[in-house]
Amino acid sequence: MTHPLTLSAIQSMCGRLSYKRGEAAFRAGKVAVTYYDAAAGRCEATVEQQDAFDVALRIDEDGDVAARCSCPSLSSYDKYCSHVAAVLLLIHDARQTGRAPGAPAAEARPAGENRRGSGASADAAADAREADARRGAELADGLLRLFAPPAPPERQAPAAETRFDTRPPLELTFVCKPFVRAGGKRMLGIEIKAGAKRPAAIPRIREFLRCAADGEPCVLSKSLTYDPRQHSIQAADYAVVARLIAMEEQERLYRDTAGVYAAHAAPVTGERMLPVPPGAWDAFLPALAAAPSAVLELDNVVYAGIAPADERLPLHFELEQRKRPGSETAEDAGYRLRVRGLADMTVLDDYGLVLAEGKLLRETPEACARLLELQALLERAAEPDELPLPQAQIEPFMERVMPGLLKLGSVRIAEDVAERVAHRPLKAKLFLDRVRDRLLAALEFHYGDLVVNPLEPEAERRRGGPILVRDGEKERRILALMEEAAMAKTESGYFLGDEEREYHFLRRVVPQLEQLLTVHATSAVRTRIQLGAAPPNVTLTMNERTNWLEAKFDIDGIPAAEIKAVLKSLEEKRAYHRLPTGALLPLDTEEMREIARFINEGRITAKDLRDSGIRIPLFRGLHLIDAPRGGAVKLDKAFRRLLENLRNPDNLDFPEPEGLLHPLRDYQAYGYQWLRTLAHYGFGGILADDMGLGKTVQAIAFLAAMLPAIREERLPALIVAPASLTYNWRSELRKFAPHIRAAVADGTKAERDAALAAGASVDVVITSYPLLRRDIAAYAAHSFHTLILDEAQAFKNDATQTAKSVKLLQARHRFALTGTPIENRLVELWSLFDAVCPDLFPGRKAFGELARETVAKRARPFLLRRVKADVLKELPDKIESVQASALLPEQKRLYAAYLAKLREETLRHLDKDTLHRNRIRILAGLTRLRQLCCHPALFVEDYAGGSGKLRQLLELIDECRAAGRRMLVFSQFVEMLKLIRQELQQRNVPYFYLDGSTPPSERLERSNRFNDGEGDLFLISLKAGGTGLNLTGADTVVLYDLWWNPAVEQQAADRAHRIGQKKVVQVIRLVAQGTVEDKMIELQERKKNLIDDVVRPGEEPLAALTEDEIKELLTLA
Repeated sequence: MTHPLTLSAIQSMCGRLSYKRGEAAFRAGKVAVTYYDAAAGRCEATVEQQDAFDVALRIDEDGDVAARCSCPSLSSYDKYCSHVAAVLLLIHDARQTGRAPGAPAAEARPAGENRRGSGASADAAADAREADARRGAELADGLLRLFAPPAPPERQAPAAETRFDTRPPLELTFVCKPFVRAGGKRMLGIEIKAGAKRPAAIPRIREFLRCAADGEPCVLSKSLTYDPRQHSIQAADYAVVARLIAMEEQERLYRDTAGVYAAHAAPVTGERMLPVPPGAWDAFLPALAAAPSAVLELDNVVYAGIAPADERLPLHFELEQRKRPGSETAEDAGYRLRVRGLADMTVLDDYGLVLAEGKLLRETPEACARLLELQALLERAAEPDELPLPQAQIEPFMERVMPGLLKLGSVRIAEDVAERVAHRPLKAKLFLDRVRDRLLAALEFHYGDLVVNPLEPEAERRRGGPILVRDGEKERRILALMEEAAMAKTESGYFLGDEEREYHFLRRVVPQLEQLLTVHATSAVRTRIQLGAAPPNVTLTMNERTNWLEAKFDIDGIPAAEIKAVLKSLEEKRAYHRLPTGALLPLDTEEMREIARFINEGRITAKDLRDSGIRIPLFRGLHLIDAPRGGAVKLDKAFRRLLENLRNPDNLDFPEPEGLLHPLRDYQAYGYQWLRTLAHYGFGGILADDMGLGKTVQAIAFLAAMLPAIREERLPALIVAPASLTYNWRSELRKFAPHIRAAVADGTKAERDAALAAGASVDVVITSYPLLRRDIAAYAAHSFHTLILDEAQAFKNDATQTAKSVKLLQARHRFALTGTPIENRLVELWSLFDAVCPDLFPGRKAFGELARETVAKRARPFLLRRVKADVLKELPDKIESVQASALLPEQKRLYAAYLAKLREETLRHLDKDTLHRNRIRILAGLTRLRQLCCHPALFVEDYAGGSGKLRQLLELIDECRAAGRRMLVFSQFVEMLKLIRQELQQRNVPYFYLDGSTPPSERLERSNRFNDGEGDLFLISLKAGGTGLNLTGADTVVLYDLWWNPAVEQQAADRAHRIGQKKVVQVIRLVAQGTVEDKMIELQERKKNLIDDVVRPGEEPLAALTEDEIKELLTLA
């Protein structure tokens, strides 16, 4: 078998330099294969460079390589050598060309070069792209290796495994020393000394490292030349050299490209030293520490071995009392801090190291920063190792500085100073009072008998006495909380005159302060915040006779007359309410927030309140369906029972109606129960099941159950559907419930009026949306028992006459059926609910301000949606795919011309900020582009050329017919369907056809004939046939052109993928490659799940086609 191997994998395993050298050896024909087993992935070869090196390797099934080479490469280096790279490139080339490894080629070429010919411009462009990609790969590889961790043992490349090395070792000494780079920052650098008796520094370290990497000789001094054929490098030393090679490579690479290391390269370190970047130190250190010849040099003193330690710094601090000359007392002279050892330290903060006494000591970044700051302070001091401390600063020093010094080194306090240091616990006290509508506060810090006023200036605090070690951390936390209150300050205390700030301080800040201090408050302060003995609540009682809710508000200690004012404050989202007594009633408690949510969700205002209660329609309380027990909003048993029944519609267990010829499936029976439950409580709803799940059947079951009431009250049901589905409804009623008397109101005006007038003698009247608009005056004058609005997305736009007409109809029960309750915007859902549950949501404008989560929560009891994957486990799979086709040359020329023109026009409007005013013209231009993708003949007169997509469709039709598959072909352009028909007629291919002009009765007849097995191809207009049809006789659906809204396409595909389908359904979208249709696919993906956004919240919102989307479609963003 072939084991996967790519050029990028080879470069990753060997590194950029080894890859390049291996490629040179491979191209020069220096690889001789001695054994090769393609099936086992094994190869042995000899690579000739200055010497012959033996390579043995194996490539496993996952493409992982295990290799060894006889060259003296580093055992600790984490990349394979150039010899391994050369053999891998030979194997890769053999696989690409089909030749055996090592077989002669007609012409030597770089690894991976395309062998299709010479000199073509396409090849040149490909070479340029390959060069750019290789350059990017080199940079990325270099960056990764710069920060690479030490190589794991199992990836070590073995050194000299296959032969005994008799070359004498080159004696190397690695000198690690600090230097100051440009800008004053300290770094570490490495010098290498060579020689055994009198080692001398290599004058040009970078040249040596490059030669060591390339296996080339290098002159080190007048008496010593390194030659890899004559000298070996010991493994421990070579581990250091390998890391230095990588660092030198990075230095050179980044100096050449970005100048990153230019500031500290050769001009600063000279030719003898190579800087060690801080980011490379951790990876470099293990090799350096393991090298026996590595030394540390500080100020020309050499220390053997480099092993960073976690020892304590040799740093000492002494705190002493200063004395004035000739004075017996030292009190006014202050103090001094002596610092010993800091001047002899070198702080390398970027490395987290301190160099002291010949050792590398690890330290935290915080400690390094403080050491550097201390050094800077001592440089400015009058005495080189002494910092003065005035008397007034000794207490802040003891509190803030002393703990930090103890972490850095040892501290000694002079005996006369130590005797005066006092350690006493802090007891803080806060005194509160209210005088003349102002809150007064006094803060005191008590340390034993000593009382500190934090507002008193430092200079005026007590002099003499003990040195108090204060609890600075606790004091700062207290003072930070006092600052949060934004109080005015004087030397004697704090005061606050703003009521809102006072509330915030007493309600929010004081409880936090009580965790840190003792609060002493007067009665005027204690009664300022009104807290009742019992939490506030609202009790809801349902009047089962009127289906209204009565809400009763109860707030402990608040009279009924004041509750209206409290609710007004809640409406205004205030944090508190000011009572007539002057007390502040908190409105930010959890109970008050719950009451506020109820007021907001129930659209209750303070003006609706009578005494302490209010009556609201039942709809306004249904958002409490998920409210937990024990909260501030309490529900009586009747209302809780109603909510439970809405959560579980099958609780009421309505019997299935008699007379249904076909039993309901389990999920359909649940939908029937849901319809009955809503009707029982006088609610309407939206049945939004996925297309093909039988919404019609569930509605028929509900009508059959209502039949006794319909006949007793002589009030028929009214079904309104698209014109194409009116006769389908009559057919379905006859099929499932033939005892229901149904009449279709169509034909002439007189015939329609007669059908409506005969309503008392029929059970169901069926009409269409267009006829409803024309006859709305007659329909509005009648009352109906039940209103069924099928394919309710027909009135998703509330501004249309259809939507306005639907809302004029009078019916006791109102239900909408739709597989797509939302297609483009969330407001479409409002239009549907406004027709079936007009009290559920506020007006259109207020609805637009509701959060999606709020909409979802309110709609949940009244919108039932199931998808096929959840309820039809036996339904075959639906496999969706996109098939791309190329535009034909003439077609492409026309497309490019129209696209350029539309882009120019759109850019012009973008510059003038008039895109929104010319939106219709630009959308029309986009439609032209889509028509060109379908076939230019759709609008280009006398076009004699062809269409790539039409060719693809005809081939697809031939394939499907040969395979016995039956197809539905949808297009939104009727003229395109006509072009397809012409092609089919020329080929004598039979087909069915349906568009908006097909009479409703013929639609049903053609659908039945197709489902009965007649023909194997059906051409359908997307808008005319995308809804209501049952075409399970097909098993392949072709969407010839894309529609902006994926829900419309989904409806079309589900004509075949629905109940009754026995075969896997293949849905194929035809897309013209490299056109606006590619962008439409991306747009559809973002717009797919808006229904779930409300039914199952959490998806991104869907907007109509926006200006940004138009720009994206034309790639103008």
